[in-house]
Amino acid sequence: MSGSSQSRPRTFAFLLVDGFALMSFASAIEPLRAANTIAERELYRTICVSLDGQPATSSVGAQMPCQARVGDIIDADTLLICVGGRPWDFRDKKTLGWIRQLSRRGVSIGGVSGGPYVLARAGIMEGRHMTVHWEHAPALSEEYPDLLLTRSRYIIDRDRLTCAGGIAALDMMHAIIAEEHGKVFATQVSDWYLHREVALASSPQRASLTQRYGIHRQDIIYALELMESNIATPLDRAAIASRIGLSTRQIDRLFASLLGSSFADHYRTIRLERARNLLLQSTLPITEVALACGFANASHFSRAYSAMFGTPPRRDRAAAGRAIQSAQA
Repeated sequence: MSGSSQSRPRTFAFLLVDGFALMSFASAIEPLRAANTIAERELYRTICVSLDGQPATSSVGAQMPCQARVGDIIDADTLLICVGGRPWDFRDKKTLGWIRQLSRRGVSIGGVSGGPYVLARAGIMEGRHMTVHWEHAPALSEEYPDLLLTRSRYIIDRDRLTCAGGIAALDMMHAIIAEEHGKVFATQVSDWYLHREVALASSPQRASLTQRYGIHRQDIIYALELMESNIATPLDRAAIASRIGLSTRQIDRLFASLLGSSFADHYRTIRLERARNLLLQSTLPITEVALACGFANASHFSRAYSAMFGTPPRRDRAAAGRAIQSAQA
């Protein structure tokens, strides 16, 4: 039902955790300001919240004044949580409890960029579809395997709003404004920001494999899709060759000419890059990381990891731990 007849403005509260992605936050809050300007009346109100009520510091060091702190009673219809590059580190019990409390009060809860990770940690995503920035998806899936997680740009599932961040927040806010005030008005808001190509919620977050690798053979693109979607239990070369209608010899020749590596080497690279992502972005034990990335045991994984990255996995994990301690100091 359109919200054009709303008797009062809809209030969005933005919970800003230090290090929040400035671009994601701006893409979410600016359309609300533009909507008020274009309508020449207050359709939306915004309030910024930090953990302690002090200004929150963004990913680039800019500070955003905040009008409330975690634990305050706020008059908000929607809470959007904005978290930056290390959402898996966020475990503040007071904040998680406050989020659950607002949810019970009927406040719709959302997350932008790394924010959906916090929603999962608060335990309020059961039975609801969600998304998160592609960089955080592997760690989130490993920590919470029962989540209904997809790689969409944004998802609005009843009283939960999750967005991958970046300019995808512009797409999500366009959808919200269109639902409440009509598509024509939402287009005027998007035009304000030269946002001419509004993406669908289900649109992919990343460039296509064709764009990422610069190749156009659909059989090899399909092979790469199979490799990227079968990490924990890798498919062998013969199985992939059979699925794409090539011989193993043809696959070897095409990988060498188009990608500059063998099938086995490229598959190992994909798995090791996923492993490094999990080491740096999750607290999974190294043995579990190895198994999640298709290595039979930790010692085999450690040798392959060291050969590719020049350092053993335990050293990268330790470095990540020191970064966390430094950030919390």
